[in-house]
Amino acid sequence: MSHGKILIVDDERSMCEFLAIMLGKEGFEVTTANSGVEALREMKRGGFDVVMTDIQMPKMDGIQVLSGVKAIDPSVPVIIMTAYSSQKTAIEAVNKGAFHYLNKHAKNDEIKMVVRNAVEVRQVKTENVQLKHALSKNAKSAPRLVGKSEEIRKVLHLVEKIAIAESNVLIYGESGTGKELIARSVHDQSHRANGPFVTINCGALPESLLESELFGHVKGSFTNAIRDKDGLFKVASGGTFFLDEIGETSPAIQVKLLRAIQEREIIPVGGTKPIKVDTRIIAATNRDLEKEVQLGNFRADLYYRLNVIQVTLPPLRDRPDDIPLLIDYFLRRYKPGYEGMIKSVMSPDALETLQNYSWPGNVRELENVIERAVILQENEEMITREDLPEKLCRSEVMEGATPLRESGITLEELEKKYMIKVLAETGWHKKRAAEILGINPSTLYRKIKTYGLTPPHSMQGESEGAEESEEEVVEV
Repeated sequence: MSHGKILIVDDERSMCEFLAIMLGKEGFEVTTANSGVEALREMKRGGFDVVMTDIQMPKMDGIQVLSGVKAIDPSVPVIIMTAYSSQKTAIEAVNKGAFHYLNKHAKNDEIKMVVRNAVEVRQVKTENVQLKHALSKNAKSAPRLVGKSEEIRKVLHLVEKIAIAESNVLIYGESGTGKELIARSVHDQSHRANGPFVTINCGALPESLLESELFGHVKGSFTNAIRDKDGLFKVASGGTFFLDEIGETSPAIQVKLLRAIQEREIIPVGGTKPIKVDTRIIAATNRDLEKEVQLGNFRADLYYRLNVIQVTLPPLRDRPDDIPLLIDYFLRRYKPGYEGMIKSVMSPDALETLQNYSWPGNVRELENVIERAVILQENEEMITREDLPEKLCRSEVMEGATPLRESGITLEELEKKYMIKVLAETGWHKKRAAEILGINPSTLYRKIKTYGLTPPHSMQGESEGAEESEEEVVEV
């Protein structure tokens, strides 16, 4: 049985053969590479516990190999070997994350000991990630993506494959489909699971505040900047940074995001010195970014940086078989003592109503409906149709899921129609309407302007007065 997989990198074949024989006798499975390029090609195939690399090699030296290995898998220990040790190169190697700096003339026992220690460190890190993943999967209170439909199975399978990579991810999906859950799942299954998972809603903040939140600021850079503040890119260093509603960012913010992602460094507002950051980027949007690029609303170079791996979440109306599972999941969360029999706590007509509704607000809307029904139910033993929101019970509301699909109505038309209805039902009270729609008030204001919606003439004065007070509120 192998004690660990070792990748040895040296342009001297004799050195590779010597180390391979010595470590092979110790029970290690050894692969050799005679150049940095060949080594990184082997690394991408995965599975190595330790990399040992010579520092002086043509075309790509050991420091470059070290950086390349860390970019592919930061948890793999890298041992730098040299025949001509110097304090300067040793410090540089350690600063870039080398596990050990080893002289080639070291005794065999010392080389074996360093390799064994590196393998043990790698195994401990791997076990910690697996333990955290197992705890995360078993935690009943932790939100998770629920479903058995083919669409969801494909998404979950894709998440497992991309979690171990370091590539940027772009998640597409309508509001309420669970984009943040997918981002967190990727993080929890990755080698960065022990690092921070940081989120920000790019559409919830004005440009000036968003810039400060992303990149930080220095004292005195603007009014009320009474002290230095770390940006979320720095806070997320070593972990994952989830940028929700990336399509809402301004051109100025997009330029700075591109630099941060491309150069792996940020400059705080009012600062001049770049700060190195190490974070995996996962972005999400409900917009068609490729179309936004064509329209000139989103930078093409930023789009291609983000869209390395794409995950598309299906809307709830396209996976009706998952609705009973989701109802069961939310009942377990909000109804104490619920044991998992939907029909024992929900009347047939209530269940039928929930299954036939088109759910424009997706899973988030379904969760809100179940929570509301549990709180307001009149019959202590059973949730009935009367406990559901009136809009679900009226047959004309949203025309039902099947007619909508058959009519060929576009998502934009559907969203506009539903938005008009909710605004009308709330008397054009935008904050209340935003809560029902499951979006931020700032997003609702933008969509009202985009669709050119106006309240009926009879309530225009009242709506304008409400808007003045509501627009002072910014939800994060």
